[in-house]
Amino acid sequence: MSHYAIGDLQGCYAEFTALLNQIQFNPSRDTLWLVGDIVNRGPQSLECLQYCMQHENSVQIVLGNHDLHLLALMHGYGKLKHRDTLDAILNHPQMPQMRDWLRQQPLMRHTASHALVHAGIHPDWSIPQAQALANEVAAQISGSQARTFFAQMYGNHPSQWQPESQGIDRLRIITNVFTRMRVLNPDNSLDYDYKETYARIPAPKRAWFDAPHRQHTSHEIIFGHWSALGYRREKHIWSLDTGALWGEELTAVNIRTGERFTQPSFQRKQF
Repeated sequence: MSHYAIGDLQGCYAEFTALLNQIQFNPSRDTLWLVGDIVNRGPQSLECLQYCMQHENSVQIVLGNHDLHLLALMHGYGKLKHRDTLDAILNHPQMPQMRDWLRQQPLMRHTASHALVHAGIHPDWSIPQAQALANEVAAQISGSQARTFFAQMYGNHPSQWQPESQGIDRLRIITNVFTRMRVLNPDNSLDYDYKETYARIPAPKRAWFDAPHRQHTSHEIIFGHWSALGYRREKHIWSLDTGALWGEELTAVNIRTGERFTQPSFQRKQF
């Protein structure tokens, strides 16, 4: 039995199945963590989502920002963007079942040694606190207030975590930390704009995992989202988005052994 993790799929189903074949993934024996952004921008979002649903006993996901965007659209909020590739899902006769399945997926999972999120964990949050905050948002998404949540989900305010915050401000900052965070300002507020490489982060900004006094170094944090960051394993983090959507590669790791596997992308390389 092996336990794997794979970076952002974003609809790159051909690369995903090729990588599963490479690692000889057996759903009856092995388990798989996916870092979120299962869908969107790539050519086969529907197939990626269907695979996860069909193998939910062995494939566990967390929601990424593109998955939340799909859920918002499914609830009648947000707008399709010109590069979105979600029509096959939105127009599918089983869209309601897909929506209901996605609504049950969390923003965070963790074991005694590893945590799975899409973008990262705020440096001020311990693992138990982060899981509790993720559960707050998950309860909104899966419950009777889902439409209200998605109607107000989009936005960059607030950028600073405040433990005493309430209502949509609280839910939005928690959601944005888990699904959009890359770079922080010196006061640990989120910089929503920076998407470039690690080497080009302008001082005094810093990657979220470089913030001092991080409260969750008891665990290895497995995440994706930041394709320009690429593969990194250091400082109790494991970054797995290696740009399959952009013509680079899709990455899998064996969580127990640390072995890395890569599948070259079939997408046109982006410059």
